[in-house]
Amino acid sequence: MMNSINWLIVYFGILRTGAWVVPLNFRFTSQDFKYCADISKAKVMIIGEEFIERVDQIKKQLPGRIKYIAVADSATGYMTRFSDSVRGYPTTSPGIELCDEDCCSLYFTSGTTGAPKPILITHSNLKCAAITENVHHRQTKEDNYVLIPPLYHAGAKMHWFGSLIVGGRATLLKEVNPKSIFEAVHTERGTIVWLLVPWAHDILVSLDRDEIKKEDYDLSCWRLMHIGAQPVPPALVKRWKQYFPNMQYDTNYGLTEATGPGCVHLGIENERKVGSIGKPGFNWEAKVVDEKSNIIGRGQIGELIVRGDGVMREYYKNPEKTAETIRDGWLYTGDMATIDGEGFIFLVDRKKDVIITGGENIYPVEVEDTLHNYHKVYDVAVIGIPDERLGEIAVAIIDPKPGENITETEIIEFCSKNLALHKVPRKVVLDKVPRNPTGKIEKPKLREKYAK
Repeated sequence: MMNSINWLIVYFGILRTGAWVVPLNFRFTSQDFKYCADISKAKVMIIGEEFIERVDQIKKQLPGRIKYIAVADSATGYMTRFSDSVRGYPTTSPGIELCDEDCCSLYFTSGTTGAPKPILITHSNLKCAAITENVHHRQTKEDNYVLIPPLYHAGAKMHWFGSLIVGGRATLLKEVNPKSIFEAVHTERGTIVWLLVPWAHDILVSLDRDEIKKEDYDLSCWRLMHIGAQPVPPALVKRWKQYFPNMQYDTNYGLTEATGPGCVHLGIENERKVGSIGKPGFNWEAKVVDEKSNIIGRGQIGELIVRGDGVMREYYKNPEKTAETIRDGWLYTGDMATIDGEGFIFLVDRKKDVIITGGENIYPVEVEDTLHNYHKVYDVAVIGIPDERLGEIAVAIIDPKPGENITETEIIEFCSKNLALHKVPRKVVLDKVPRNPTGKIEKPKLREKYAK
């Protein structure tokens, strides 16, 4: 389903019965739906109107035990309408006894690196996310959380849980653009907005081009803007603070395996350290280790691992991957990081995204951060492609700002002045940077497109 009040009714209703809720990415194909239904042994499939056709395509391939409920005005013959299915049921508690360690949710990753992995979450994990978020961002009943990202994803929804746990209001947006965000804050008196990097980019570009004007809206109620789900270019935050100098800002780091965000966060009191993802979150531990799981020295690069009550139960039906990822209670994130003298953690890149050119490591995030400082660049991704002589070379895929023309020569010249020689991209391509619904760059798609 797409974001809606009914999505929330379904989600919390399932949780309250003790059943498992399995939110699916709205970009999944029919075969993805089948894959997820098979692994989860689904008994009920609840379908938004937009997805009825996709389910029709695989209906004959799915087990006969599944009941289908359509949240739609029209439904095919084998589906029950949602409004009919809930009519007559009591609003009182079903009286199901639940405990913290009961499993409650199966989240399938977005599948950008292969088949979606099922991640099993407990009620304790959800509680951890709510408490951690509330401590970090000090939500009260007076806050109004403007909820924008897709609800199937663990990220923003778990942030919102910090408001939900104290009875704060929320405003659910179905349309995402600078104007709709400003209007929601203005009319609903929104106090907290969690943005993805592309959305923050869009707002800044619209303000730069006078497509929207701050003075047309009363945004004085907006106290906190925070970002997560992908590396955040420091240049973006610097520009944001120029437009909103008095607004609180926070960077949040998390992953579905840790029940969304919060295992590491910058903290609204640490804006001076923008560029870092921060320190371990409330009730979390974090460290950076080498290949043998030994803690490394300050300033050295290693893998970030975290431990806390938000760590998933397991990769469902995949004990080998679970044992590889969770060791002695520590979740191995696959993210390469370093720690400075004050204990702040800086992400370097994903293990799998490191480019090795002529024996030298290139961390794409560093190159991307540099290019985000170039005034003509709207978005950028750096990938490695095979090279007969060097093994791999770095290629920058650049999406220019509207109306700007960019040449390969000027980009290489800019990088040569700001990066070590071996980190300068060998090639520059002008193209759109594909991102998934949570804002992460879909680098496998770019490698598939340009590695040839």
